[in-house]
Amino acid sequence: MRRLHLVAFIVLIALSTAPVRGAAPGSVSGVVRDSSGVPQIGAVVQLLRSDLTVIASVYTNSEGRFLISSLAPGRYVLKAMNTSFLPSLRENIRVRTATVVNLTLSTLYEAMQWLPSEPRSANAQQDDWKWTLRSAANRPLLRWLEDGPLVVVTDGSGGVPKLKARLMATGDQGTFGESGERISATVEETPRNSRELLAHVDFAPDSDAGMESMLGFRQDLGFAGSVQSVAAIAIHPEIENEEAAGDGVAGLDEAAFRSWEDLNLGDALEAEVGSTQLVAHLAGQSPSSLAAVLPFAQVGWRDDESTVRYRMATFAPGTEADETQAQAWMPRMAVRGGELVVERGMHQELGWEHQTDRTGVTVLVYADKIQSPVLEASGHLATNGTSQSVPNGRAVLYDPASGLLRGTGPKYTSAGITATLVRRLPGGNVVRVSYATGDALAMSINSPAASVEQLLANAHPRRAQAYALSLSGTLEGTATRWQASYRWQPDETVTRVASYSADGIAPYLNLHLSQPIHTRRDGVGGFEALLDLRNLLAEGYRPYLLSDGSVVVFAQEQRGIQGGLAFTF
Repeated sequence: MRRLHLVAFIVLIALSTAPVRGAAPGSVSGVVRDSSGVPQIGAVVQLLRSDLTVIASVYTNSEGRFLISSLAPGRYVLKAMNTSFLPSLRENIRVRTATVVNLTLSTLYEAMQWLPSEPRSANAQQDDWKWTLRSAANRPLLRWLEDGPLVVVTDGSGGVPKLKARLMATGDQGTFGESGERISATVEETPRNSRELLAHVDFAPDSDAGMESMLGFRQDLGFAGSVQSVAAIAIHPEIENEEAAGDGVAGLDEAAFRSWEDLNLGDALEAEVGSTQLVAHLAGQSPSSLAAVLPFAQVGWRDDESTVRYRMATFAPGTEADETQAQAWMPRMAVRGGELVVERGMHQELGWEHQTDRTGVTVLVYADKIQSPVLEASGHLATNGTSQSVPNGRAVLYDPASGLLRGTGPKYTSAGITATLVRRLPGGNVVRVSYATGDALAMSINSPAASVEQLLANAHPRRAQAYALSLSGTLEGTATRWQASYRWQPDETVTRVASYSADGIAPYLNLHLSQPIHTRRDGVGGFEALLDLRNLLAEGYRPYLLSDGSVVVFAQEQRGIQGGLAFTF
């Protein structure tokens, strides 16, 4: 069995104490400057309690100075804001008579720079950190040891964590690299001080087949936003290519690290910036490896109940895996000419969102340039004696456990619009209706082909439309949670219209059921039965007979079923 060592994340934040009543009045003053030392005129400075409620708010004068007086001595939080700068937050300030606190404002560009961690003065104590990612308040968020792992640091005040663990046993059929019996364990830690830690491992029992693991971390930075990181590893020794099929050496190993920061730039502007670093290796007589950096970003401007948003992404999110699974954080991969490739592209969208308590409306326009789109098919392979061989292994990855294979189609461009309406109904039920138009790869059912490689080359972009309806809710009395959805687009299309949609619905008829069997008296924990059906009616299949007698069936989504039992404690 392969052993997996995950990166450890250590998180804590400073604990603020309540102000002391009855002591002599105190004050806090100082100067607000930018990163180059220039005083900032008219900057807003707020003093907050430990629960982040505002006590006082003042403006800096022509020299960038501020003064807040008549304060009860104690510990407070100080925040500075100004146009074109990120907010600066100083926590755990001990206010006495004539306390002086100077604040520095940074721009978005400055906040995202990797800077050497140097002492503020020659007499300051030095540490062993080599590189530091700092926030707008010049507080270290992520630090990188020259010869060590990526860690998240803080001072270690300590809080009682709320630990939640979940163990799940499932059977899965119709999923690439994940078929058969699976055991997964999830541990979620959510302490009181707005930090979250999630660990997940998934493996096949009594087998060396597929293993996946992920570790996620989130730290709330208060007014500034939050910083999040996810490390995911997937080991699939059962995945084959042509070279591996002959000598018994096979396997696809993937590792991804995704980090990003949510930023609140004042009351109206929000942003998200990050990237995914991917490394993968495919074994065989001619091994192939790849490394890729896939950035993403979005900026939104809020006005009451509406938001105007721009988003850029370089790989499409998956709809088949939730965020607790490793595959949700990895782009899809295949091979071309025996070389490992990753599905990637350049997606840009500009959208408008309107949210109320019961209704949400989203309309956006997008433009895509998609490289190496991954096409998936089920295969009934021709046999050679008593053993099966991988058809055109230099063109596909093959999973013998599920009978699924993946190849790459030609690159193409697409542009169109998407619109979504979400309505919350009485009883906690939700209905969603969506529409999309754009280009998708299509395959003609009459196209003759001698090999899978020729089939993939015959795929061509076609203008298409897609319609989707989703219903979800909880049944009264039984507490059964359910979700049913149906997404339609033309049968000859084998990729999704608007595949980069962040809230896309899986193709065709899908049904998800979750039934609590037993819960504790406090209403949490206990057993739960799960059932997940994908493409229940096996729609959109495009079958082809190859010259060697093999039959491959392409589809936007393969029919699949997953069922199991989960125990939460």
